[in-house]
Amino acid sequence: MKYIFLLLLTLVLLAGISWLAHSTPLKKTKVIAGLSPEIKTLARADNLEKLRAKAATAKDFVHKKGYNEETCFFIDMGLPSGKSRFFIYDLKKDSLLRAGLVAHGNCYQYWLEGRKYSNEVGSGCTSLGKYRVGAPYTGKWGYSYKLHGLDSSNNHAFERTVVLHGHSCVPSGEVEDDICQSNGCPTVAPDFLVRLKWLLNTSAKPVLLWIYE
Repeated sequence: MKYIFLLLLTLVLLAGISWLAHSTPLKKTKVIAGLSPEIKTLARADNLEKLRAKAATAKDFVHKKGYNEETCFFIDMGLPSGKSRFFIYDLKKDSLLRAGLVAHGNCYQYWLEGRKYSNEVGSGCTSLGKYRVGAPYTGKWGYSYKLHGLDSSNNHAFERTVVLHGHSCVPSGEVEDDICQSNGCPTVAPDFLVRLKWLLNTSAKPVLLWIYE
């Protein structure tokens, strides 16, 4: 009798769990094409809308300029530095491939609160605008890519030695606090740079990098 009672109790419990699973309303979530699991920040509709608006403009730009029409890089400086804000975007499929953390310039302050942008030589600040990712080289920060500013807001980037490079102070995943700051370079995690390196070094055409807020 004891075993029969336990069996009946188990069946009742299972039936109850099944009923709850089918009767409890579930929150619907929109699936974003190409969105990897670690990207949570971009799932907000306003962030995604801003990225897709930039991508729409970038498609026309890269076509006219003869740049890579499949892959484009975007950096949203309006997002916290501890969140994924460097986006690898597939222009053909209009989807996000991957995202990572990236540091912004401290304008040669010990710690820059908020955001400040400048195109002046010696400013140590981030410059907003479109960049052509240039040739790779190995320098002070290891393997790096030269950046050529394409707008009036960043056309001194090459002269300022603003480059795309990796640094161990940038985490591989999202964190609650702000991350380290640079002297104006878009600095990423070393493992994220490896992903960028493969895309850049196999591209037959220049890749566009667009930093915006």
